[in-house]
Amino acid sequence: MTGVTMRPECVQGHDRPSTTDSADLERPAQDAVPVDDDQPRLTVAAVARRLGVAPATLRTWDRRYGLGPSDHTSGRHRRYGPDDIARLEQMQRALLRGASPAEAARYARTVAAPLPQRYPAAAEEPPQEAGPEPLMLSGLLEGEPEFKFEGGSNTGGRGLKLSGAVPRARGLGRAALALDSWSAQKLLIEGLDADGVVETWNTVLRPVLRAVVERRQRSGVGVEAQQLLVDCASTALRSVIASASPPLNPRPVVLAPVPGEAQELELVALAAALAANRVGHRLFGAALPTEGLAAAVRRSAPAAVVLWADQSHYAAPRVLEDIPITRQRARAFVAGAGWAPASLPGHVELLDSLESAVARVSETVLG
Repeated sequence: MTGVTMRPECVQGHDRPSTTDSADLERPAQDAVPVDDDQPRLTVAAVARRLGVAPATLRTWDRRYGLGPSDHTSGRHRRYGPDDIARLEQMQRALLRGASPAEAARYARTVAAPLPQRYPAAAEEPPQEAGPEPLMLSGLLEGEPEFKFEGGSNTGGRGLKLSGAVPRARGLGRAALALDSWSAQKLLIEGLDADGVVETWNTVLRPVLRAVVERRQRSGVGVEAQQLLVDCASTALRSVIASASPPLNPRPVVLAPVPGEAQELELVALAAALAANRVGHRLFGAALPTEGLAAAVRRSAPAAVVLWADQSHYAAPRVLEDIPITRQRARAFVAGAGWAPASLPGHVELLDSLESAVARVSETVLG
């Protein structure tokens, strides 16, 4: 099983402030300019911060796709009104779903975009009672209109090499680089619900993780995007574990990284896939020392033990001797790129993929 190393201020003339979560609108002197219809207009920099894109990207969208300020005239600074921002948020929504920029622009121009915030028509007219209003700041919304995106050659990911990736992977790449944790988790949870853990890992999560790591190695930047992606993935995978049906096996499976190993995300993926198969397990994190791991095996009396190692200098055969696997009559498995098959004892089986790990462990404990 190989892994991836890795509010606005009160509008003038109104009694109450508009409700929004955007901190960018708190800069009226520099970013927001009131106009005749009492709706603030934002600068390119403010809108870029709001959407998590570069100002140059907004200028490109304006030049190529006509998604710029609706009242912009030559020689004046661009100022985006609420309707302009709503269209940009719709474009961002489509990009997160994996559309190419051209498709996303077509979507933004076609779909009736919800306003990004509420603006009362007049101070003396109280707002009507209504349910929660959908608000998207570079995310996805429930109940969105049907709009089909055609497949294409878009590599997606805004700076990530994701050639041939599925749309959800391209959206996850964009969300990770925009540090949009809400959308990243939303995309992952949707994928896990629709396709399962193994398919989502292979076609969505692993390609994006690899691309993020390669981008960091190539450019020297992006550690924050990598960490956010790992955290979001761990949260989504653990939600599968938390909501799984009761296990069928009386003796659990112990899952743990070898002492010293910091990489554990693929082990969490294995735990989630096993939980979906109703295989009970005890998942331990990377901070567990050797004596703690030995105690966990001794106290759990497991049917199987899976030790994960991504780095070869942690994957020493002596680790297997320090824990009472044979004494507990447990099947011993190892997984991860760090293990050398030739150095393993005869009673230890190497799991070389997530699919094989799920199959072999499930077969061992469930029969």
